[in-house]
Amino acid sequence: MGSLVDELQRREAVAWAEAEELRGRIAELAERLAQVEERLSRLVIAREVVDEVLDGTAAAPPPAAVPEGVTVPVGSGRPSVIGVLGVPPWRAGLEVSVLPEACRDLPEVVQDAGRPLRAAQIAAAAGLTTDKAKVETLRSKLKRLIERGWLTEEAGPGLFGLPARDGTGEAAEPG
Repeated sequence: MGSLVDELQRREAVAWAEAEELRGRIAELAERLAQVEERLSRLVIAREVVDEVLDGTAAAPPPAAVPEGVTVPVGSGRPSVIGVLGVPPWRAGLEVSVLPEACRDLPEVVQDAGRPLRAAQIAAAAGLTTDKAKVETLRSKLKRLIERGWLTEEAGPGLFGLPARDGTGEAAEPG
């Protein structure tokens, strides 16, 4: 064995080499991680778009463009969901069970609260994530429910409540 200093220098060189090897592996893993995260991000976006289309919350063409109930064939030979009404207009006697599954609990959450709520409050009360992107998706569902008469935004912008209804279930006239 050489001197103590020579042995320490040899061990230091081995440690440096090992550290460099690990840094190289970390860089390689970081690159692989970035690729997988990019693929994952695209898959999440694709799934969310499909969920929106199937739930009827995706942007649809104006009603005049495609008559209601008409399906337009697409290249795959399968009918498109364009023209299919996911959230039916509210009318007396309709129960929330006619709503798409993704929207079914929302009027009930607002009713249980007894007061208008913000989209994030509805998400939390419904047991949904309060992640900003998910709340924005929920907000579009709430807006669709407003368009169809299931909810109202009369209490103020961003406050979702139940429409006032008279004894017959029809919207009460402002008095």
